[in-house]
Amino acid sequence: MPTVEVQRSDIEYLLYIIYDIYGYDFRQYSEAHIRRRVLHRMLISDLGSVQELSDRVGTDRAFAGLLLQDLSITVTEMFRDPDFYRALRAQVIPFLRTYSFIRIWHAGCATGQEVYSMAILLQEEGLYDRTTIYATDFNQHALDIARDGVYPMASARAYTANYQRSGGSGSFAGYYTSGYDHLVMERSLKDNIVWAHHNLVTDHVFAEVHLVLCRNVLIYFNKDLQRRALSLFTDSLVSGGVLALGSRESLQFSGHEPHYHPLDARQRLFRKKYGS
Repeated sequence: MPTVEVQRSDIEYLLYIIYDIYGYDFRQYSEAHIRRRVLHRMLISDLGSVQELSDRVGTDRAFAGLLLQDLSITVTEMFRDPDFYRALRAQVIPFLRTYSFIRIWHAGCATGQEVYSMAILLQEEGLYDRTTIYATDFNQHALDIARDGVYPMASARAYTANYQRSGGSGSFAGYYTSGYDHLVMERSLKDNIVWAHHNLVTDHVFAEVHLVLCRNVLIYFNKDLQRRALSLFTDSLVSGGVLALGSRESLQFSGHEPHYHPLDARQRLFRKKYGS
C-alpha cells in the first residue's frame, strides 16, 4: 500500500466529489472499507495522495468508474455458504409454498451468482414458475454481468461442490452450457428474474416481498446506513416474511429487533412478526 498519510478530511472530500458529480453516495459506508479500497486504487494507479485521486476522479469519468467498482461489494459465488441454502430449503421453502405467487428481493446482488443459486433452488422445489426475483444492485457493471449470466469455467468445480453440499437434488452441470472457457447459465433460469438498479443508500422501498436476501452487504455500512437499509427491508416484507442476512450481520442494536423473531440464528434468518 502507498506509504502516505490519509486524512479523514481527504477521504470526505473524495466521497463528496463522487456524490456531487456522479450521484453515488458512499459517505455512510464503513471508513475502514473505504480507506482500504482508496489505498488499493492509489497503489495500482501510481498516485501519491488522495488529492491526486480526487482530481483524477473529478475529470476522468472512465477512471471514476474503476473506483466505483472498487468501492462496491461484488464478492460472491454460486451457493455460497451451502448450509445457508440447506436452511432455506428446510425452513423458508415451506413458508413460500403457502403463497400462490411469490416475490423475492435480492438486494446487493453483485454479479448474480447467488440469484441464480436461488432460482435453481426454487426450480428444484417446484416454485420457480410462480416466483419473481427482483435482483438489485447500484453497480451497473455488476448488473450487466449478472444479466448475462456468463462466468469463468474455472469456477465450475467450486460451484458444483457448493451446490452438492447445499442439498441440490440434480446435477449442477444441467443448469449451464459451456464454451470458450466460460459457463453460461440456462436461459430458463433467467425467465423470472428482474434485474434493476437500486441504491440502498438513496433509494426507497423496492417492492412488497415475501423474502429479502441481503447477505454480507451491511458489514460495509456504518450504523446509520445499516439502520436505513433494515428499515427498507422491514417495510418491504409482508407480515411473516423472512429476512436473510449474512453470517457476520445481525439485527442486534439496530432498533429493528422488535419487528422480528429468529427463524435460524446461526444462518441469520429472521421472520417478520405478524402486525409489524
